Amino acid sequence: MSESSSVAENKINPLPQHVAIIMDGNGRWARRQGLSVSAGHRAGVEVVRDVLKICSAYQIKIVTLFAFSSENWQRSTIEVKALMALFASYLKREVKKLHQDGVRVRFIGDRQRFSKSLIKQMEQAEQLTLDNTTTTLVIAVDYGGQWDIAHAARQLAEQVKAGSLEPEQINVELLDQYISLADLPKPDLCIRTANEHRISNFLLWQLAYAELYFTDTLWPDFGELDMQRALQSYSLRQRRYGGRDDEPGAVTESSESA
Repeated sequence: MSESSSVAENKINPLPQHVAIIMDGNGRWARRQGLSVSAGHRAGVEVVRDVLKICSAYQIKIVTLFAFSSENWQRSTIEVKALMALFASYLKREVKKLHQDGVRVRFIGDRQRFSKSLIKQMEQAEQLTLDNTTTTLVIAVDYGGQWDIAHAARQLAEQVKAGSLEPEQINVELLDQYISLADLPKPDLCIRTANEHRISNFLLWQLAYAELYFTDTLWPDFGELDMQRALQSYSLRQRRYGGRDDEPGAVTESSESA
């Protein structure tokens, strides 16, 4: 893959600043190859490295990956154990390289059900890469959008209980400050692979005005051409944020990025 030539030959404008990806289709890919589901997940992990390179080439500053949902605990014990082992292996193998490339690694989700050793790996990865500024890689693990909103509401409820906050002070802007990734720009584009047309409890609050892109490509097959198509689709859309493009002052993609 030639990232520089790809960018030079494919003038895509505007580009998203933050891309969220629902990485789906590992199991189906494995079955088509006559392999185990675990092999499909391993193949999917390898794609992450290439996708980050592609995003970097397009100067996309934030990439959020849906790696393990709150509902994934319902899968078989064997598959969950394999996923946890793969996650630990990925952190051990990739974090130093990500750090060298200037990538900041962050995790969102409820960590309580993870092993102490895995939690430690996650914390070490975040600490090591804390000051990196080239790209921010957010990995959503044991994450659900409903959990995220409930968690934020619970924090505000505790303040009300303590007497430091009045219920009438709670509004969208305040709740937004307690949602995961509150310090980052919200996703501009959400990509889902494997011909599934839903967001499956992913970033429910943050995706309120994101552009959605669905592709038939299974995640282990997702490559540069697929990303180009997603970015090209995004660049052709007009983002009105609830307004009208024929009204004075309407917010569109061009005025939003100006």
